[in-house]
Amino acid sequence: MSRFVVAAAIVLLSLPTLARADRAAANQCAASLPSAGKAIFDKSLPDVLAGKKIVDAVTASARSMVMGGVLQRAEARPAAEAAGSCLKLVK
Repeated sequence: MSRFVVAAAIVLLSLPTLARADRAAANQCAASLPSAGKAIFDKSLPDVLAGKKIVDAVTASARSMVMGGVLQRAEARPAAEAAGSCLKLVK
């Protein structure tokens, strides 16, 4: 029983470290994105961290940015695809 408790404690204590590593890699990836991709990444990240599918979060973010005049329609798709590739590192 005590081995199980020790093993469980080790696993639980290592989870936040793993999550930070993925988040750091995603942030590093996003730093290399063009401004439109970085904006979509930043807007989508909270939804992805909350458990929303990446494609749904990125689509909603890009759509609202185009409708709001922040992003041109022609640049939305490539920027969203680039942002999505960085967001995959979070999951």
